[in-house]
Amino acid sequence: MSEMIPTLKKEDWFHSDGFPIVVERRDPQEPFGLHCHEFAEIVIITGGKGVHITGEDSYELVTGDTFVIGGDRPHDYLNMDQLSLINILFDPLELPLSIGDLQSLSGYHALFTLEPAWRKRHQFTSRLQLNPAELIETLRYIESLDQELKQRSAGFRTMATLTMLQLVTFLSRCYSRTRNPESKKLLRIAEAISHIQRHFDRSISLDDLVEISGMSRRNFIRTFEGTMETSPIKYLIQVRIQEASRLLRSTDRSITDIAFDVGFSDSNYFSRQFRTHLGLSPREYRKQMR
Repeated sequence: MSEMIPTLKKEDWFHSDGFPIVVERRDPQEPFGLHCHEFAEIVIITGGKGVHITGEDSYELVTGDTFVIGGDRPHDYLNMDQLSLINILFDPLELPLSIGDLQSLSGYHALFTLEPAWRKRHQFTSRLQLNPAELIETLRYIESLDQELKQRSAGFRTMATLTMLQLVTFLSRCYSRTRNPESKKLLRIAEAISHIQRHFDRSISLDDLVEISGMSRRNFIRTFEGTMETSPIKYLIQVRIQEASRLLRSTDRSITDIAFDVGFSDSNYFSRQFRTHLGLSPREYRKQMR
């Protein structure tokens, strides 16, 4: 990334108490200049028109457009005609986005992972476009979140986190309901990801995932690898190892039992994969984490 593009720092935009969510309203959005940041953003266009640029690409914006910008992706707004928007700044590493069944929602993976990665290929046509009723409901969640962050009363961290999770879940559901053809393509891959997240402890084959996606085998593999930067089966193993590491930290179950719990049928193969991913054997990892 060019050193000429400034990076917005967390310390300049987040509260001094370190809480990882900020609501920024822009009405209207002013010229800012191409920039990236140390955090991610959910952007909701609430009025007017404009052009969103990301490096060499540009996309028209209208009311209801909703999208996620990763911290390492330079962007800016041009040709603004009364463009108003809300930025929700957040640090994904410090939010419990894996809580509950959020990761099992295909719309979540499509909106937060797949659409940003495929934005250039789809020319922004796979973005989430909220209808008027959905936009009103989204603004209701944001208002509640904003009030918690402004007042910072006792317990605000819990309330703000829960409201943020409600907002993310609502937007994910909206994406899952989309009729946009390009969005539906992403949802096919997202369905496979969601299946892995829900059923990693079961036997899952590449053929199973291809069938769930409704795509050809070749197209599914190419699209999955192009988006996730790994193969479907390697992703499955990553998810299993992640859950195994959690169980090693939080339970006293035997390594063999944990291997079977997360979907491995061979404890020796599990141990080899664990070392490959984390650089330690399961036993060494458990000892180090306690």
